[in-house]
Amino acid sequence: MVKLRTLTALVDYLDKEFAWRIKEIADLKIAVEGTGPPRQRTLIRASVPLLYAHWEGFVKTACSGYASFVVSQGFRLDELSSCFIALSAKKHVAGLVESRKARVATEVVDFFMKGLGERAKWNSTGVARTRANLGSAVFEDIAVSIGLDPTRYESRYKLIDESLLRRRNEIAHGEYLDLEAKDYRSLADETLVLLRWFKTDIENGAVQGSYLREQSQRKEATPRG
Repeated sequence: MVKLRTLTALVDYLDKEFAWRIKEIADLKIAVEGTGPPRQRTLIRASVPLLYAHWEGFVKTACSGYASFVVSQGFRLDELSSCFIALSAKKHVAGLVESRKARVATEVVDFFMKGLGERAKWNSTGVARTRANLGSAVFEDIAVSIGLDPTRYESRYKLIDESLLRRRNEIAHGEYLDLEAKDYRSLADETLVLLRWFKTDIENGAVQGSYLREQSQRKEATPRG
């Protein structure tokens, strides 16, 4: 599990994760454009699942990095925004749902009465549970779970659900995909846009301290429009 204790460490981590994905996607585009049919169609079929893999992989690693950064700041739970309290409370609440034992219920109550005053802690690796299908609904849930506003991604939800996820699934299940080189190039470029947006949003959250309760309440109180 990565441990990122400073803003510089988080930014460097995100830069490295983003850089090798940019290079690989650029290499894929060059390979597709430099190959003629029918081999080009085969290469496109092989490349679409990789685009999806970069989408899911970056969201997972970036979320884990951000969660590691937040927990490393040493704040108490009651100093963090509600989404991070929920993150820490998940294992306790899950136990309550699955068990009818009074001891488990008591532990949950103790967590909310006493645990909020203790230093935050959680497993950063399991923050983003994509369920191997990072569609728009799952992505939105993940974004909200770390305090990010998913609004600007809504214009790309169709691309996420149909162009990336559905096509990846069709290829994975052995179905034929007929995608022109120009359409693949557009899909690759749009995937990079999504990754860049997510990287920027996480960096902004870290710089602005959006993970803190005081900051999140101030943001909610700010009039819009």
